Amino acid sequence: MPSALDFLNPTPLGYFASLVKDDEGFPLLEAAAAIAQDEYPELDVQEVLGDVDQLMARLRRRCVDHEDPLTRLRILNQFFFQDLGFGGNVNNYYDPDNSHINVLLRTRRGIPITLAVIWLELAQGLGLKAKGVGFPGHFMVKVNLPDGQVVIDPFTGQSLGREDLSERLEPYKKRNGLVDDFDVPVGLYLQASPSRDIIARILRNLKEIHRTQEDWLRLIAVQDRLLILLPDAWMEYRDRGLAWAELGDAHLAVKDLEIYIAQTEDALDRDAMQRRVSELRREPNT
Repeated sequence: MPSALDFLNPTPLGYFASLVKDDEGFPLLEAAAAIAQDEYPELDVQEVLGDVDQLMARLRRRCVDHEDPLTRLRILNQFFFQDLGFGGNVNNYYDPDNSHINVLLRTRRGIPITLAVIWLELAQGLGLKAKGVGFPGHFMVKVNLPDGQVVIDPFTGQSLGREDLSERLEPYKKRNGLVDDFDVPVGLYLQASPSRDIIARILRNLKEIHRTQEDWLRLIAVQDRLLILLPDAWMEYRDRGLAWAELGDAHLAVKDLEIYIAQTEDALDRDAMQRRVSELRREPNT
């Protein structure tokens, strides 16, 4: 039976689960910061939030005499990209630390989506109508102003017009056959991303890095969080099962793969996964 201490001091996964259980009031910054507890077990997420609060206080002092949203947006971008020097880590884009908010606050270098998380926290703190945008291949942010919408690349701070966005979309559209009769307006790619989707995208970025590096333990830790965040993401059970198999734990591999098989009758790789389960069952100690 859990003790009172267990509730006062939840595990990192338990803490993460408590943050992401509901969509209403989803604490985007806190959930994003909590991801780093896998790599930094002693991390105090509240200290990270306090660091952002200090930035927010400095920024608000600059905006005290400016009510106009466009002016506030300009002050924010000057503060974030120029004065503080936040920007993309062009020299080591695939460093896992680019996905860790605590490191990003120290180095001021990250990837578009984690830079966006901090930028959005500051923008919304100024009362700006700012949202994240799951643009294909490159996360963006947007702000709705009285005279229109501004789309910003959080990697560079650049404001992007429709022509810029169309140009960036071209390779994605060609790869996916979204041309001619199958083309769709640019605006459809600028829909606001829910906070849950933003956290999932951060985790999947980390997952891909760990998969490429064949770092199965770290990959499994990421997938544990993905399955808390998205409990019906059956492919994550498959991928976690395959990672357990790589680590030589046939029992846990079979358990995850059987969940995937049971839930995905129409999956193209279902037969292959059933064969993999049969192979794993023949291993000792399964």
